[in-house]
Amino acid sequence: MFFSFDPRSFRWAQTMRFAIKEINENPHLLPNITLGYKIYDSCATHVAALRATLTLLNGPENVQSEFCLGSSPVKAIIGDSGSSQSIVVSRTLQPFKVPMISYISTCSCLGNRKEFPTFFRTVPSDIYQVKAIAQLVKHFGWTWVAAISEDGDYGRYAFQALIEEFKKSGVCLSYYEVIPKVYNKKRILEILEVMKASSAKVVISFAGEGDLYPLLSEYARQNITGIQWIASEAWVTASLFSSGEFYPSLGGTIGFAIRKGEIPSLKDFLFKVTPLAYPESAFVKELWTSVFGCTFQISNLTGSSGQMTPKCTGKESLEEKYNIYTDVSSLRVSYNVYKAVYAIAYSLQNIINCKPGNGPFHNFTYVSFTSNMGETIYFDKNGDPVPSYDIINWQRGADGKIWFITVGLYDFKVNMAWNLHFFFECIFQVPQSLCSEACPSGTRKGVRQGEPLCCFDCLPCADGEISNQTGILFLLECTHCPSDFWSNAERTECIPKEIEFLTYDEIGASLAVIALFGTCLTFGVLGIFLYYKSTPIVRVNNSELSFFILFSLALCFLCSIAFIGEPGSWSCMLRHTVFSVTFSLCISCILGKTVVVLMAFKATQPGNNLMKYFGPLQQRMMILSCTLIQIVICAIWLISTPPFPVKNTKYQNSKIILECHVGSTLAFWFVLGYVGILACLCFVLAFLARKLPDNFNEAKYITFSMLIFCSVWLAFIPAYVSSPGKYTVAVEIFAILSSSFGLLFCIFAPKCYIILLKPEKNTKQVCWSQSQPTQGARQETDPRQGASPPQILLIFISKS
Repeated sequence: MFFSFDPRSFRWAQTMRFAIKEINENPHLLPNITLGYKIYDSCATHVAALRATLTLLNGPENVQSEFCLGSSPVKAIIGDSGSSQSIVVSRTLQPFKVPMISYISTCSCLGNRKEFPTFFRTVPSDIYQVKAIAQLVKHFGWTWVAAISEDGDYGRYAFQALIEEFKKSGVCLSYYEVIPKVYNKKRILEILEVMKASSAKVVISFAGEGDLYPLLSEYARQNITGIQWIASEAWVTASLFSSGEFYPSLGGTIGFAIRKGEIPSLKDFLFKVTPLAYPESAFVKELWTSVFGCTFQISNLTGSSGQMTPKCTGKESLEEKYNIYTDVSSLRVSYNVYKAVYAIAYSLQNIINCKPGNGPFHNFTYVSFTSNMGETIYFDKNGDPVPSYDIINWQRGADGKIWFITVGLYDFKVNMAWNLHFFFECIFQVPQSLCSEACPSGTRKGVRQGEPLCCFDCLPCADGEISNQTGILFLLECTHCPSDFWSNAERTECIPKEIEFLTYDEIGASLAVIALFGTCLTFGVLGIFLYYKSTPIVRVNNSELSFFILFSLALCFLCSIAFIGEPGSWSCMLRHTVFSVTFSLCISCILGKTVVVLMAFKATQPGNNLMKYFGPLQQRMMILSCTLIQIVICAIWLISTPPFPVKNTKYQNSKIILECHVGSTLAFWFVLGYVGILACLCFVLAFLARKLPDNFNEAKYITFSMLIFCSVWLAFIPAYVSSPGKYTVAVEIFAILSSSFGLLFCIFAPKCYIILLKPEKNTKQVCWSQSQPTQGARQETDPRQGASPPQILLIFISKS
C-alpha cells in the first residue's frame, strides 16, 4: 500500500460498529444478549491476517500448553477484504467451526464447500462477474482484449474463469500481465511497454486499488491514452483514482460494482468518531491526520508546500471538509459489512430459537432476513448471496474530477438468464479492439499459424460455398450450398444451378435440321426407287429389300431427334430403344442383302439351286428374326432396369446436367453389342464377296458402308466418354447421323447416279448382259425362255 491509512477501510470498520450498536439497541433482535467486537488490521497481507485470527482464537491470555485448550469466545469473524487473506483465515478457522463472513472477497474458489465449509459472503462470487464482463465484451464487439491482475488468488482464479468464458464467445487475449505484490518499478515499466506495443485497445483488470495504484500512476504520468479499461468490482469505485491526474488516461473506464445500499443514520454516527471521543484510538488519530493534514505530535517536518505541519486539536469538523470517510452517497462495501453483521445476528437468533426437529431453518437453508431497505438476504448452498451488479462508467465532472456514474445493471432474471441493461444507448465513444478486421461476406477466416484465432486472414469461399454474415466469430468454414444450388460470383448467396441439356439451341437445332434433311433425302431416294421401280436396275436389285433399307434409314434419322430436349422418364426409354431397334432393322436388311449377293453368285454356277431356298419369304423371315431378337432384349431391359433421367454434376459442379442414365449398363452394352455383331457379320460376308466379278460388285459398296459404320461407332466410344454435359448427347446424335448418311450414300448413291444421270445404262439389255458371267448360266436364266432374272442386289457398272 502506498498510503499508511485508508479512510475508506476505516469507514467499513465503523459501519460494523454502527450495525452492532443498532442490534444491541434492538429489543426484538437478540434480546438480553449484547454483541461485542474486536477490530484488527490485516494490512492486506496473509501474515497479518493470520496473526489477527490466532489472536482472536487464543484470547488475550497466553496459554502455556502445547495445544490451545478451551473454546474461543469468538462466534463469527467478518472479513477479510482480500480473497487471498480470506483463504488463509477460513482454513485456519475450519477446525474450530467458526463461521466467517466476508464483505468483499469475491474469488470463485471460496465457493467450494469442501474446502471452505464455514465461509460465507455478502458479495457475489467472481464467477458471476466473469460472465458479466464476457457479455460486456461481446456487447461492444471486442474480440481482442488484454488482461492485468494482481498477484493473488483473486486475480488468478478470475482470469482462469474469464478465459473459459472467452473461449465460448470467441474472444482472444493479446497478453496477460501480473502486477507484482511488492512494488517493482522495472516490472511496472515492462508491463506498460507491453501495453503500448499491443494492438489490443481493451484492458481488463482484476486487482485491488492498492496493487493497481503503482501501475496506473505511471500509466497516467506517461499520458497513455486510447485504451479502454474494464474494471472489476475491487477498484471500479475506488476514490483513489477520482482525482484529475488520472483523467483523461482513465476516462471512460467501465466496470461492474456490487449493488449499493443505504444505511440510515450512518453518516451521523461517523461524524461522532473524533479524537476527543476516542482519545486512545490510533486509527482515529490517523484519520484526522489524513483528512486535515495535521499531526498530534510536535514535529519540525514541513509539508509539501514547505510550511510547518499544523498540530491537530481534535476539534476539527468532518462536516466542513469533504472526505472519503464520510462520503455515504454510494455505500457498496460498507453496505455489505452492514449486511454481514446482521447475518450473524439473525443466525444467532435462529440458534437460540431453535427447537430440535422443528427448525426454524426453513427447508434446511441458511439464514434469511430482510434488510432495512427491504432487500431479502440469504445464502445459497455455496454460501453466496444473490448476485447483482451496477454497471459503472467513469465520466469527468465539471470540477475536473472523475465521477462514477451508474449506466446500467447486470441482473439475474426469472428466465434464468443473465442480461445487460443499459440506461443510455450511448455511454461513451466505444473503441475498436480487433486483431483482424471482420471478414466481409463471401470470405472466411483463415487462422494464422502460431497466432490466436482472433488473428486471421480473410480467404474467399470456394466454389459452391457462401458466407453472408459479416463479423461472425470464428467462421472458419463457409456454408456449402444445397445440391441443386451454386454460389454466385460474390460467394454471398446460393443461386439455382444452371440446368443444361441438349435443347434446340444452335447445336440441337443444327442436328435436328441435319436429321430432317437426312430423312427427307432418304424419302427422296425412296420416291426415286418407287418412281423407277419398273426399270431394270431397281428390279434387278431386289426392290423390296431396298425399300426396307430406306424405310429403316429414315427411322434412324428420325430417332436422333428423340435425343434432343429435356430428358424424361419416357423420353429416356424411347430414345435408346428406338435407336437400337431401328439400327437393328437397318443392319438386318443390309445383312439380308449381303447374303442374297452371295447366294446369287452361287446360283449362277451350273448345277447350283440355292436361291430357291433363300427367296423373298426367307429374306423377310431373316430380317424379322434379327430385329425381333433386339426387340426382346430391349423389352427385358425396359422391364428390369429401364433408363431414367438423372442430374449429373460430375463434369461441372456449377451446372446440373440433365441426362439419361442407361439403368442397366449390362443391358445397354448388350444392345449396342448386338448391333455391332450384326454389323460385323455383314461386314465379314461383304468382305468375302468383294472379289466377285465386276458385275457382282454390290458387295464392295456394302463392305465400304459397313466399314464406315463400324469406324463411326468405334470412334464414338472415346468421344462419348470424354465429352462433357450436353455434348455427350450431341456426339451420340452425330454418330447416328454419320452412320446413317454413310449407309445411305454408299449403298444408294451409285444406283441413283445411274437412274438419274445415266439412264442409257438403265436398260434391260445392258443390265442383263452384264449380269451373266458365263454362257451356261445365261441359258438357264434367259428371260426369253420364260425365266425371271435373279433378284440380286447388284449395281451394274458398264465398261466402255
